[in-house]
Amino acid sequence: MLQPKARWKVNGIERHVAESLAKELKLHPVIAGMLVARGITDIGEARRFLKGGKDHFHDPFLLDGMERAVERIRSALQAGEKIRVYGDYDADGVSSTSLMVHLLRRLGAEFDTYIPHRATEGYGLNVNAIDLAKQSGVSLIVTVDTGISAREQIAYATESGIDVIVTDHHEPPELLPDAVAILNPKKPGCPYPFKSLAGVGVAFKLAHALLEELPEELLEIAAIGTVADLMPLVGENRVIVKLGLERMQDSAYAGIQALLDVSGAGDKEVTSTHLGFSLAPRINASGRLEHASDAVRLLTTDDPEEAELIATSLDLLNKERQRIVEEMTKEALDVLTRKDPDFSSQVIVVAAEGWNVGVIGIVAAKLLERFYRPVIVLAIDPATGLAKGSARSIPGYDIYQALTHTAGLLDHYGGHQAAAGMTIHRDRLDEFAAALNALAEQWLTAEDLVPLIQADADFTLVDVTVDIIRQIEALAPFGMGNPAPRFVLSGLNVQEKRALGKDKQHLKLMLTEPGGSSPGTVEAVGFGRGAMLELISPTARIDILGELGINEWNGVRKPQIVIQDMRVPHVQVFDWRGAKMTVDKFADTCGAVRQEPGGPGREAILVEAGAPSKLIDPDRISCGLWAMDGSLGAIPLNAAAKSASLAEADDVLIVTLPDRLERLESALAVCRAKRIYAAFADWDRDYAALPSRDTFKALYQEAIRKGEWDERNISFLEPLRRKSGLSEGLIRFMLTVFEELQFIDKMGSVCKTAASPKKRDLAESPAYQSRQQRGEVEQVLVYSNAQQLTDWITDRLAVQSKRMMEVTG
Repeated sequence: MLQPKARWKVNGIERHVAESLAKELKLHPVIAGMLVARGITDIGEARRFLKGGKDHFHDPFLLDGMERAVERIRSALQAGEKIRVYGDYDADGVSSTSLMVHLLRRLGAEFDTYIPHRATEGYGLNVNAIDLAKQSGVSLIVTVDTGISAREQIAYATESGIDVIVTDHHEPPELLPDAVAILNPKKPGCPYPFKSLAGVGVAFKLAHALLEELPEELLEIAAIGTVADLMPLVGENRVIVKLGLERMQDSAYAGIQALLDVSGAGDKEVTSTHLGFSLAPRINASGRLEHASDAVRLLTTDDPEEAELIATSLDLLNKERQRIVEEMTKEALDVLTRKDPDFSSQVIVVAAEGWNVGVIGIVAAKLLERFYRPVIVLAIDPATGLAKGSARSIPGYDIYQALTHTAGLLDHYGGHQAAAGMTIHRDRLDEFAAALNALAEQWLTAEDLVPLIQADADFTLVDVTVDIIRQIEALAPFGMGNPAPRFVLSGLNVQEKRALGKDKQHLKLMLTEPGGSSPGTVEAVGFGRGAMLELISPTARIDILGELGINEWNGVRKPQIVIQDMRVPHVQVFDWRGAKMTVDKFADTCGAVRQEPGGPGREAILVEAGAPSKLIDPDRISCGLWAMDGSLGAIPLNAAAKSASLAEADDVLIVTLPDRLERLESALAVCRAKRIYAAFADWDRDYAALPSRDTFKALYQEAIRKGEWDERNISFLEPLRRKSGLSEGLIRFMLTVFEELQFIDKMGSVCKTAASPKKRDLAESPAYQSRQQRGEVEQVLVYSNAQQLTDWITDRLAVQSKRMMEVTG
């Protein structure tokens, strides 16, 4: 077995609705089904989703407060007032600020921009910044991607003679600021039909209203912020990003082109993935480590040389950010291990001095990915005792609501369901963590703490074609709210497997349908899954949940599956016959298993009771060591085995061959293993054919000539061994036969030939009889191929499993 990392759920669809869409819009049935799975069932809605363009934007004046905002800005333009655009330091805030720069330039305004420093000022409007605005002659502040919670600060600005227009998209508090106008589709009573605009989306709507026409030239910038802030790519967001990407293929912005070039995407078709994973991290790096104004300059410059210099600088900052994140993540894990060694908390709260406040959100996201728990990471200022934190959460735990419930402990907070920020004094952290965990006890179930991956449909390899993948691309751009389509393919054979990459960190599988029902193989790639190579048996029937793509090499385009998760639902048998150092290899493999879902588990080593290998030292083996036993199934040989049960072992290594198949069958009868490793590597036993009677006679004559010897020293038989080609193991077997027939007497380790032995047939020796039975053992366990061996072992396990179900049922 191989456990998946997540729960899988294939979206159910109404077939008749999908058929209707397919017929009306002339779509492939799979594409129609995916639309229905996304909740798009109306023909008009589906047409807008697939074909939506610039005609599908809502009237910006549907945003409550838009008329007042437009009127006040136009008044400022006419009077020559100085306007300050007050933004945020993340990619959405930078995009929003940059969009307003381009807008106000076009309107001929007198203006400047201000973004607070993340480390020294923190998020949102602050009194000092308002004082600076007053000193600079600013009479109107337009906030972008911030301001909805700045009630006190806006009141202070008003008292200082500065009007404020708020454009924001974050969750509004109960009491809104008393601003000239507030543009936020989530504001209570706002009739705007689309509630999920990014901050830059709200700024884009303001530009649309002021210009009285759709500002198509601003779509590229709006697309960056929308994707970077993880907004759902549906409705207007989808149109913004789709049209923005179309323009970005030949961008008119020097800064965007420079960012694409420095990230290696300059000569490729630009997708939403490039926005989210190439452009956004570099834009964010400026605000995380230095000041976001650099990124604003990049997105607003017309000079290609300046753009190239800034983009290169941001690329270096991003590399430094990655290094810092890696170090901080390790430190956070150390802190967490000391604080909660069992990782029992449902909400992780970890804090320390000296952490870079600019990257705590990324560290929180990494911890969430590892533990799949709501996570809050806080950087403590040793001088003030204030801790600035960033939160990331999971479905089922609304972090914004959780912070609202604990608002009495906080100095400041803001955000939404999945992510938030807060400030709290270090003395309140324990109470804060306890309160958040108490809410988790109420809100979360055990199932909530296991990731869920939604798939669009069950597929077969026959369905995976270049043509269908091209049609799937019509659903792009993909992102939050419109994820790349995923499919489940079940029961596939692994024809080939290997590791890829410089450090072997990636996994490549060549898959076929069982029984040759598919026309050929399809490649599946698992990025960052190289460690799982040894956890997949060549005889496994594997289930894959993945996305479909096209791999182009030397002009040849082939379909490819990008693995998102995988599982093997049955017991796996690994054919290790002929492998060397199997005990060490077993330890390494089980170490890798414990890093995957379903671990940690128990391991066990199984040997033949009468012939444990001389390379197995029971005192050196840390896992349970068991011997096959015909009556008991298996008997423990070391302390670890005596304190457990073989049935508890997830991974079982069979080192030696049994004397009879029944002995192994009895041991397998008590196994509940997920993985069986069949080595049958008997280093101290020789399983060649039975020696002839003449060979037995020749050896006995040499024993008579010797008369007496120590069983540990049989060098006197060396000449015969060389002459006959017998191995030492086979010679020892023959001596055992003579001992059983009483041709040889043994006292301790001293052996001597009997003075007057009775005449007996060799077949009377139990060892000789066992040797005669070896043919069946070897035929089944040695000379079989990997699939035959797998079938034999799994059949025995299945029989026992059925018996257990009958007993317990």
